[in-house]
This record gives sequence, structure tokens and C-alpha cells, in this order.
Amino acid sequence: MPVAAKEKKDEGAQFVRYFGPLLDALRGLGGSAKADEAVDRVAEDLKVPDEVLNETLPSGGSRFRNQVAWARFYLVREGLIDSSKHGVWSLTEQGFKTRLSFEDARQLFLKWVKIFQEQRKLKEQNEPVAEQVAEGTGAPSKDYREEVLELLLAIPPAGFERLSQRLLREAGFTQVVVTGQSGDGGIDGFGILQVNPLVSFKVLFQCKRYAKSVAPSQVRDFRGAMSGRADKGIIITTGTFTAEARREATRDGAPPIELIDGEKLIDMLEKLELGLRAVTTFEVERSFFNEFKA
Repeated sequence: MPVAAKEKKDEGAQFVRYFGPLLDALRGLGGSAKADEAVDRVAEDLKVPDEVLNETLPSGGSRFRNQVAWARFYLVREGLIDSSKHGVWSLTEQGFKTRLSFEDARQLFLKWVKIFQEQRKLKEQNEPVAEQVAEGTGAPSKDYREEVLELLLAIPPAGFERLSQRLLREAGFTQVVVTGQSGDGGIDGFGILQVNPLVSFKVLFQCKRYAKSVAPSQVRDFRGAMSGRADKGIIITTGTFTAEARREATRDGAPPIELIDGEKLIDMLEKLELGLRAVTTFEVERSFFNEFKA
């Protein structure tokens, strides 16, 4: 088997093995969960080692989280997970009742690869190809996300701080101030999150514009800088967080720190439609018109 073909097969097998565990994880979480909760539960249930959790893609994103997201993509197509775009992954009625062995998952994957290939051939016969296919998956790629990440990485540090300021304002924060370049212990800004008319929190944030992983020491340093000055902290990065950094952020007895990695950052830009404009299109179902040819 050619090396390239073997790599595609191996890559496919890597996320296919998460089909069943993702369904099990969502069942264990009551049928629905935020994306991060679901991915973390899969990692916990399978006891995925830190070296796997810390592995990154060439684009800088987490390979493991990307693979679980692809597993979700196929389970949505199969009708086992709801297709909600609000950041919550939830089982359908059929998904609740379905348990998949690896062989079941592999057959499901091959079924949809064949469907995607047939759809692609039909498009090539009747119109220019409107979308590319993710290598080794047979599914529409997320090229726009890679483009957004490239654009974010090209922004100078001060510009990324201002973008983070805008993002937090759009997300409901008030009095958001950028203090970057002040040498203030790694704190790049602060804002107020008004929970209700009687309750508000001061939040400090730090921005890291790079394509690598944030280490636990950096989380600890940020927590030390914010000690006694705020109720909560946020680290925003275009890169990823190591498994150790994620554990450090939620360590018992320490002030919690929210972690926004490159994938979650793009999710927020999507939801708030900042720099991204939703486009509605239609796919022609030729079979419908073929009924009237006879």
C-alpha cells in the first residue's frame, strides 16, 4: 500500500474509534453536553494519555479534539446525534439506544464515505465542484476555519488584544480595557461580567497569539498575577492548551481560569458573526426532478 494511502487509512481509523465512545460519553452525561465536556468525557472514559491529548495538527489545533469532532460529524449524518449548531452535542432518540463496536463504527464510516463519493461524482458531472473534501475522510472540509486561524496568527500581538477586547464586549462584558504592554504580570486586560443587576464579576484576561500549546506553568503564572485582583481569569490563545494546563485551570482550591483555544475562539467568532458571514445555499436534489421525466 502506498505511504499516502496508508496515512489516509490510519487517519480515518483514528477518529472512527471514537464513534462508540462518544455516544457512551453523551449517555453518561445525561444525553447532552457542551462540546468540551463531551470531548473531555471521552478522554476520561478511554483514559487517553497526555501525549495523545497534547498532540497538535499542523494548523496548531488539538488532534484529539479534532478527531472527536469528526466522529460527531458522522454520527450527526447517521441521525444518532442532533445537528444543533448552538455548541451543545445531544443524542437523538435513536442515538440513546445505539451502541457501536469498532466494527459497527467502521461500517458506518465506510457507508458515508461511499455516499459522499457518489455525491461528489454527481456534482462533478453537472456543475463545478463547490466544496473540497477533507483528506482521508470523504467529508466536507472546514477550510474557512483554517483560513481564519491563519488570519489570526498574522495579526500583531497588540491587534490580537484589541480583537479579544471586541470579542469579550460582544459576549456581554462591559468596561473592557486592554492593558497590554504594561508589564503587568502577563495580564493584558480586564472587564466586568454583569450576571444580573445585583451580581457582577471582575475578570482579567491574557492573550497568547501563537501556534503552540499553553503549558501549566503559564496558567499558574497568570493565576499568580491575578491573585487578589479579580474573581476570575480568561486565557485566550490561537493555539491549544496541554492536558496538564487544562487540569491546572480547574484545580481544586484555586481560582478558576477559563481557557479559550483556537478552535473555541473560532466558534465564538462564528456565533457572534465577527469576521464571518453565514452564507445560505441550496443543494439540488436531481432525483426529485427525475421523477417527472417519465
